[in-house]
Amino acid sequence: MKIANPSIWETETFYRKRDITIIGSGFTGLWTAISIKEKFPEKSVLIIERSAIPTGASTRNAGFACFGSLTEIISDSEKMGWEKTLDLVKMRFDGLQKIQNYFTQDDIDFELCGGYEILNDESALNKLEEVNERLAPITKTKHTFRIANKKIEGFGLRKSDFLVENLCEGSLHSGKFLNKLLEKCYELKVEFLFGTEVESVSENNYEIEIKINDNLILKSGKVIYCTNAFSSKFLESEEIIPARGQIILTEPIENLKLKGTFHYDEGYYYFRNLGNRILLGGARNQDFEAEKTTDFDTTHFLQNHLEKFLKEVILPSQDFKIAMRWSGIMAMGTEKTPIVKQISARQFCAVRLSGMGVALAPKIGGLVCELVS
Repeated sequence: MKIANPSIWETETFYRKRDITIIGSGFTGLWTAISIKEKFPEKSVLIIERSAIPTGASTRNAGFACFGSLTEIISDSEKMGWEKTLDLVKMRFDGLQKIQNYFTQDDIDFELCGGYEILNDESALNKLEEVNERLAPITKTKHTFRIANKKIEGFGLRKSDFLVENLCEGSLHSGKFLNKLLEKCYELKVEFLFGTEVESVSENNYEIEIKINDNLILKSGKVIYCTNAFSSKFLESEEIIPARGQIILTEPIENLKLKGTFHYDEGYYYFRNLGNRILLGGARNQDFEAEKTTDFDTTHFLQNHLEKFLKEVILPSQDFKIAMRWSGIMAMGTEKTPIVKQISARQFCAVRLSGMGVALAPKIGGLVCELVS
């Protein structure tokens, strides 16, 4: 919608100059605003969001509170080395602790339900003790991961030779979580412009100019891009690959045996119970190129593949109906380290959270706060 010439009243309130403007109101943008206002309550902070509500991945994920499955951590260590991998795991784990300290379980439906990973060969199990030793200083337990094969039958799973359990993992309600973050922002007097898309950003020696359209240019002391997969117009030189995650949700299932969060195939498949329903997502590794998109549509190919996985692995002896289908857009790179940095005198970014925004954003918000101070 074209914005008319602003009035004097709008110019001196909604569109006035701020100390800091954040583009993007997902988990990263909100935690960044909270971190800044808690440390510098005198600073004016505006968040600009192009949609009526935050979208991207924050409200369109699976509601996992996790820090990496066994095979995912092993795979990351082989690609990035143990130092980077453990730094990333620590950031995720500490982020989850911050969430639990910040909100009550009822606030966000947080449940430390335990996480599981289905394996069909023993190769990862051979490294289980090594991974546990490396994770012990972070999780403060000697047995972060443990074999739980006896639970396979109780969960009703098929095509599952081995099951690895992680007692430190949980689940939450992403919508309620984001809503609580918004409430905290309002409490701290963070201001918002929803339904407002940024056309371009320019910088001079004195300020940032944020162009909304020909009739409206906002000014700010600094700008922070928390736009994750939707960053191409702002961060052309950064490696940010969009990655669509498609999801299906069943109708309620009578006598559902499954409880907890589950990973399969290095985390490319993920599923959980949502009450007495099953939420299943992922499998983008079955069609990588098609899923490198910022399009929120779902595809027949992957939706059918997810339904087949649901029938053959998760609910092999039960009838089910699909109630909802949706997708969210994550941001990936050749490695999973987030991009958190200053890119010019007045511009900063916190993007590419590799599908771990729930856990990473609380800590990343603090890192960005230190950068802009």
